[in-house]
Amino acid sequence: MSPNSSATMLSRPVISTKTSTGIWWGLLGVFAFSFTVPLTRVAVEGMSPLFIGAGRAVVAAILAALALGLTRQRFPRGRQWFRLAVVAGGIVAGFPLLTTFALTSTSASHGAVVIALLPAATATVAVIRGRESPRPLFWVLTVVGVVAALVFALVQSGGFGSLHWADLLLLGAVLAAALGYAEGGLLARELGAWQTISWALIVAAPVMILLTAVSLGSGMPSATPIQWLSFAYLGVVSMFLGFFAWYRGLAIGPMAQVSQIQLVQPVMTIAWAGLLLGESMTWTTVVGGLAVILCAGAAVRVRLNPPSKS
Repeated sequence: MSPNSSATMLSRPVISTKTSTGIWWGLLGVFAFSFTVPLTRVAVEGMSPLFIGAGRAVVAAILAALALGLTRQRFPRGRQWFRLAVVAGGIVAGFPLLTTFALTSTSASHGAVVIALLPAATATVAVIRGRESPRPLFWVLTVVGVVAALVFALVQSGGFGSLHWADLLLLGAVLAAALGYAEGGLLARELGAWQTISWALIVAAPVMILLTAVSLGSGMPSATPIQWLSFAYLGVVSMFLGFFAWYRGLAIGPMAQVSQIQLVQPVMTIAWAGLLLGESMTWTTVVGGLAVILCAGAAVRVRLNPPSKS
């Protein structure tokens, strides 16, 4: 095969660009992810946060290796490895570990409201990554959304004197996931949807295996069957199968439009927290959640509708 033909193969999109199907794939991914926070809250009652955050990635990496090997996928090339490292750092290591540690001391519904910043954060990273020049209103709405999330976190912490460390972890998780989502959505157009998350899991596997071994230094967790089932869901669905649908939706795109579907995720998560964990919905959760979701949705829509040129 000549160099020219090889280059042609590399540049050919792996996924078709039928926008009508992107929304449905994205919705399926969001539905899968909406159980992540409540089930993490269940798992941390019987397992260490380090074991959950790293172990779920090891489970998913084993599945990824099997899938890549059985289907004989080609290896990523050149700069794609660096981009996969960004994806791995954001969604394989950063988001799971940060949210798991945060949920040891805060409720699932509280976490869902702070994580509701994710659509705006993903759109912001996409703007920076694509070197776009959105209207000033986009940045205003994004900042207002961040402020709304911070005010909610401060009120929930008992006042405006201090921000709980769990909220800082959740904000860090949002940033990490936004980086992973945006870069992964772009990379999925070259490698394929499930291939992108699979290779990212392989890239992160050595570190995740080491962290899992460290977490098992004092022995296996003495968890209940329900807690083990929650851990299994986090490893198989939240960390692996859910990304099949989500990255496929982002790759079909447009990325900013599909990312809006994330706006329904905190609503679903809060509902599952009430149904599965019996968490009560306070007025601060309702007001804070609505404020963050509305600001995030408005910011994404402003980016999708640039001013017309006269």
